[in-house]
This record gives sequence, structure tokens and C-alpha cells, in this order.
Amino acid sequence: MNKYRTHNCTELTIENLKEQISLSGWLHRKRDHGNLLFIDLRDHYGITQCVIENKSKFFSLLEKAKPESVLKINGEVAKRAAGTENFDLKTGKIEVLIKSVEILSSAKELPIPVFGEQDYPEEIRFKYRFLDLRRDEMHKNIILRSNIISFIRSEMIKLGFLEYQTPILTSSSPEGARDFLVPSRLNPGKFYALPQAPQQFKQLIMVSGFDKYFQIAPCFRDEDARADRSPGEFYQLDLEMSFVEQENVFEVVEKLMVNLFKKFSTKKIEFEKFPRITFKESMLKYGTDKPDLRNPLLINDITKIFLREDVKFEIFKKLVKAGSLVRAIITKNTKDKPRSFFDNIDKWAKEQGASGLAYFTIEKDKRINGKGPVGKFFSEDSILEIMEITKAEIGDSIFLACGKERDVQKILSIARNKIAEDLKIIDKNKFAFCWIIDYPMFELDEKTNKIIFSHNPFSMPQGDINNLNFDNPLEIKAFQYDIVCNGIELSSGAIRNHIPDLMYKLFSVAGYTKKDVDDRFSGMINALSYGAPPHGGIAPGLDRIVMLLANKENIREVTLFPMNQNAQDLMMQAPSEVDESQLKELQIKIDLKKN
Repeated sequence: MNKYRTHNCTELTIENLKEQISLSGWLHRKRDHGNLLFIDLRDHYGITQCVIENKSKFFSLLEKAKPESVLKINGEVAKRAAGTENFDLKTGKIEVLIKSVEILSSAKELPIPVFGEQDYPEEIRFKYRFLDLRRDEMHKNIILRSNIISFIRSEMIKLGFLEYQTPILTSSSPEGARDFLVPSRLNPGKFYALPQAPQQFKQLIMVSGFDKYFQIAPCFRDEDARADRSPGEFYQLDLEMSFVEQENVFEVVEKLMVNLFKKFSTKKIEFEKFPRITFKESMLKYGTDKPDLRNPLLINDITKIFLREDVKFEIFKKLVKAGSLVRAIITKNTKDKPRSFFDNIDKWAKEQGASGLAYFTIEKDKRINGKGPVGKFFSEDSILEIMEITKAEIGDSIFLACGKERDVQKILSIARNKIAEDLKIIDKNKFAFCWIIDYPMFELDEKTNKIIFSHNPFSMPQGDINNLNFDNPLEIKAFQYDIVCNGIELSSGAIRNHIPDLMYKLFSVAGYTKKDVDDRFSGMINALSYGAPPHGGIAPGLDRIVMLLANKENIREVTLFPMNQNAQDLMMQAPSEVDESQLKELQIKIDLKKN
């Protein structure tokens, strides 16, 4: 028999009346009614109300006990008086009449209260994370995370995948984010790296003859923190499959995501067959490769309008002649919106670093015209052409941005979301998934103007691999794909390049010699030389999936022990200095730069 409890704090019901029971948990809340003291006792499972009379010898002990002290309570189950039931609790129809109390552990004065769900600064929440995690909402988030991981494991096994573990100590990768380095004591002057992802290992698993692999994989990247990205470590559902094409990967992931999101949310899944959107189309229509498809607003290119003689908007016309483009967002039936609505969007765009957003509303009096600051610069015929391109109608409004393609994409991408939020036209009760496909294999580095890989360098190019146009490498597309949900990128994936000669050619376009490839990717290139199956995979971010299902906007709300924005663990005081003796053993000397 368990000496601490006969039941947990959600188990007792009317069926247990008059039973002699024991409960253990934290003192969640006290309510002193003079001759009676009510105690809410909380454990991992829930809360039970306990009550003690002032004539009990244990009354003063409980009266002095501080919140979050750990108690063992022995007592008798009784029915609550009519009208005092709490139907929000599973135990809300009963209470425990306390006969004896033992304080198992006393609590000091709390730096943050556990009772209630007030907001507190991250600094104090992270320093006392063990208290923060006792709070009801945070506790539920972490339980949800555990249940999601268990469900994913179960579903992957049903889909024929086997789970394997890949190494944590590996070699440094020249691609992607900064590595976390680990010095080797047995190999002085050399370093391991913590894996940014199990990318090469999971491919090697396929080369080793296994067919379907998955892993709940820890990944380590020395990156700056964001709301949807941890600064040091994160987890992903890593998977890889042999003898597959892109659609085979999509089929597995769509089935998993639909089942997962139906299991853990009541929100509607907008498309159970996820739309396929090319990278080029996504950048044009949404200004980003992470589109939120709950937002109905689209971006249209109307650059050619400014080549017309009857358009007198000279500022934009001069920029277009110099190589700029003009793109627009149409808002439906906004003719009755006040001038302040449009001016606030223009002002907001300037605060984002853009030159602002020109705008006008399409009206019809005797003729079609533009109402607003720049409407007078457009003839009826030019507005009709805009309406034809953008599917705009009388009463709609148009926001315009002019500049270099990347600048226009950037401002209209965030403006699209800002305008939709202001108009309240985003359905927050949906999950809208999509695939972004047909990424370019290469891109130009803005700083160096050199050709670099745009995504994963190990991806298979599209087309006839024996007749790729290496004279125009920026036109080569890859079998690379991202899965996006509600504007959040959940994962990148690809069909892998399993042909060594082709890999050498592709790397040479990005400036790597054959020796570079052999030196930096020796394990991979060597393995591919001994017969490798066509294979591909993906790795959805687990933290972001839980964030979406928990309806949170920050990944740290669904992470047990997160770091702060400066990649510091305030609770464990990491990173920390180490003893000189440890450094000597590793043959390392620290040479800090003076600020």
C-alpha cells in the first residue's frame, strides 16, 4: 500500500462517501472562514477541497502553512453542502474532512504565485520554472506535448516506420546555422559538433538498407531566439523513406498531420488534401514562402499599368522605368472604411522601414474613378485594367507598393497580415496547411553575388539529370518542399540526391571542388558510392506543432525548460564558467576579447 496516498486529487467522487482516505499534494489555496479552514490540495491530476474545524489540533499547523507546501492529509470523504458544489472540478461534489495532517515539505515565500494565471516577466518565470510549471495552463501544455509525442510515435509505427537513434556527438557541418562545438579530450585540438539535424545520418540509415525511419530527434543550432524558434535546442519528428518520390512523402505526412490535428484540436482543418503551391507562385501571391492561407487577401503584380500614358503617378512611373515593380493588395468592399483606416496602414508601413503604401478606393459615379490620395492619377481605363488583373470590384480598395522585388515582397507580405488582422477576416478557428514546392536549387547571395544552395545541398534536382542546364543554374529547380500551417513553417524536406557524380557537379556550381566534397562530406559521399536507393524525407518541428495545438504564439510556452532570448538557462545558470583544471585537461585556453 502506498503510504502517501490512497487516491489522487481527481479520483474521489460521491461513490467514495464516508471512506477513510489519504491524499498528498501541494497546498494550492487556503480560505479561512473563522471556525473552518478550507484547503485546496493539488497534485499532478487535479484538485480536491479539504476542510478542517478550528477545534482540531492540526488547525494551527495548516493555518500557518505557506502556499505550495507539500502535505499529506488523512480524512473522510463527505458530500458538499447544496449550493457549494464546484462543477468545474471532477471532485466538485465532495470534500475531505481532515482528521490528520503531515507537512512533507515546507515552502518558502513564493517569488511567483502558482494560483491564478497572471502574466509575469519571462526572466522570473524562467528562473523559477519549476514553480511556473505548477501553474495550471503551463502544466496542461506540457502534458499535451507528451500526449502529442506518444500519438506521433504510435501513428508512425502504424505507417510502417521504425524508430532509430542517431549520434549526438558528430562532425561540424559547413552548411546551415552555427554549430555548438564540443572539445575532445582524447583528440586534443579537435571538436565534435552537436547535430543541427540528423540529416546525414538518416540518409545513411537508408543507404544501410532500412526502409522507413523516424525519430523524435533533438537538434542543436546556435541561432538567435524568435517566438517560434528556441535559441539552442529543439525537437523534430525526423523521418526518411527509401524508394519514394515527393508525393509518397506528402501522402505520409498529410495522413499523420490530419490525424494528429483532429485528435488534439476541435479547430477545422481547411484542406485535408494540402494545396501544392510553387515557390514562385507563393512569393508572388503572398510575398513569402510561409503563407497563411486563412487570410483571403492576395498580392497581384500590376507593374505594366505604369507603362500606360494615361497613368500620371509619376513617382511610381519613374521607379518602374528604372527597373522597380509595383504590386498591390485588394481589400473587398471597404468603401465605407474611414480615412483613418487607410492612413494608419500607410503610417504602419513607414514604421516597418518601407516608404509607405499608396492607396485608393474604386468608385463609380458617372464613371469609374479612384477615391483617395493617389486615385486622381489613374484614368478610368487604367482602373478597369487593374480590376481585370486583380479581380477587384466597385467598392474595393487597393494598396500599392513599388520598389525592388525583395523589398516589395517583404512589405506586402507583412502588410497582407496586418490589413487582414485589422479587418478581422482571418478565421482563427482553422488550420490551413499547404506544401510549398519547386524551390530553386540555387540562388544568388545578396552580399557576395555568388551562387549558393538555396535550401538543402543534398537535394535531387528536377528534370533530366543527364541533361541539366548548368550554364543557367538559377533555373534548376529541386525536389525540395516545405510544409506550412497558418503562416508557420513546420518543416523543410526533400527527395535526396543519391548519385555521387551528380552531387559533385551540383556542388561545383556553388564553388566546391571535388576535394572539398570528399573532405567535408566523406561519410555521405563514400556511402553513396556503394549503392544507394532513391530516398527522401522531412522533419516537422515538434515544438511548433505543439505551439499550434496549444493555441500559443510563443514556443517557450510549450517547452519544459527553455532558454531566454540570450540563450541562457536562468534556472541552472548556464552557460557558466568552468574550472581551469577542466580547460587544461582539454588543452584549451580562453582568450576573451576586451569590450
